[in-house]
Order: sequence, then structure tokens, then C-alpha cells
Amino acid sequence: MATKIRHILSLSGGKDSTALALHMRDRIPDMEYVFCDTGKELRETYEYLNRVEAYLGKKIIRLNAEAGFDHWLKVFNGYLPSANMRWCTKLLKLRPFENFVGDEQVVSYVGIRADENRTGYISTKPNIKAVFPFKDDKIDYEGVLKILRDSGIGMPPYINWGRTHSGCFFCFFQKKIEWVRLLETYPEEFEKAQAYEKISEKAGKTFTWIQGLPLSELRKPENINKIKHNYEEAKSKAAKQRDNRRLVEVLAGMEYDDSEPAPCLICQL
Repeated sequence: MATKIRHILSLSGGKDSTALALHMRDRIPDMEYVFCDTGKELRETYEYLNRVEAYLGKKIIRLNAEAGFDHWLKVFNGYLPSANMRWCTKLLKLRPFENFVGDEQVVSYVGIRADENRTGYISTKPNIKAVFPFKDDKIDYEGVLKILRDSGIGMPPYINWGRTHSGCFFCFFQKKIEWVRLLETYPEEFEKAQAYEKISEKAGKTFTWIQGLPLSELRKPENINKIKHNYEEAKSKAAKQRDNRRLVEVLAGMEYDDSEPAPCLICQL
């Protein structure tokens, strides 16, 4: 008897994984949709996923880590996750996903677009095979927008106030301008993020989301003004340097910088 292969699509609450779920809905009837819930997502993300679930007509399985972010932060002695030490992704996203998969043969559907040339942090378990339908079907950024628009789901709501990716409200991959926007839009979440930071005169005991810039400093009016000014200058410069194919992303603030560490795919597609 042939071993049944499971088909699983992990949603992050971002535009690409959402569009992929909509794209695959009628192509893989037995698709399993999952969301690894850290408990630290924006409430907009949860509301958006509820809308997607209704459109899919199938429950999105919420995978919760056995121990949440605060537990693991204590285990790591207050060491906040970073691009170089992504323990949050490993323990709160990847491990719950792999536990859900177990040892069964699985095809994992990943929403990297046809116009992207990147890889990211995905499972390396031998029984999990990653596939990239958008690349196979030549669906690019404009194609993703069309899928979201035609379905009526639309873009994730946090795009409206300037956040570019899904993920925890304190994600270390946020740009400085996104921290400013978080402060202006969700000051209570900003306060919670700031409370996680630890400032110490002892070597190796200072932990901040942005290296060299605690949120207590970032939030000062003079620094906010500087961040906004620098962002507008960088945005204008990028728009002049990018070709027309990528210009729409630059102007939308959705550009991906190849020189920066790649965001974790399971979190931010």
C-alpha cells in the first residue's frame, strides 16, 4: 500500500503565503492549512487569517508552541532573538510545524514568488519536501496582488499603516521606520516590546531589538524625525536605482534588500 503524502501550506498572515493559499485552494483539495501562533502577533493578523479561513472554506489549524515566547526568553537569560540567533523562529514556528508533520511524508508549499531570487529559513527534515508553485506558475508580485484583489481578501491590513511583513509585533527584522509606525499606530505593543529590552553596564548584558539603539532612544522626537527623513531619502534613491519591474515594490515600501539577512520564510511570507 502506497504511503499517503500530506500536503501542507503554512500561512504567516503575510501577502505571499495568503495568495498562495488562495491559488492552491482548488488545486489541492486535501491541503492542510496551518498557522504557527506565537501569541505575539498583531491582532490584525488574527483577524486577517479569519477572513482567509472563511474564503478557503477550511479550518486553518493553529499550531501553538508548548511554551511561549516569554518562557524561552527566560531560558535564554533575556537574550533577545536576532538575525544571527533566530531562536524564536526555531522554537515557536519551526518546531511546532515539524511536530505537527511528524515522520510522515509531506509536501510543504512555500510562497516565494517568481520574481524573487532568495531562499530562507525552512525545514531541512528529509521527509519534508518544499515546493514553490509561484515559481512554477511564473507568478510575480503583480500576480500576487491580482490574486488577493480578485478574491476580495485584499492585502494584509497592517500594510495600510506601513508595516511590510507579518510576524511578531516586535520582530527584529522590522526597519527603524516600521518601529516608528508601530509606536504611532499601536503604542501599547511598542511599550511591550520596549519592556523586553534590558540595558546594563555589564558587558554582554544589554539586549535590544535594534543593535545600538534601544527603543527608549528611538522613540524620542528628534530620533523619530531623523528616521523619517532618512527613510524618505532612501526610498527616493531606491526608486531611481531600481528597474520598472521592481519599482512598484519600492514605492509600496515592500522591497526586499538582498544585502540584508533574509527574513524567516515561515514567519514573513
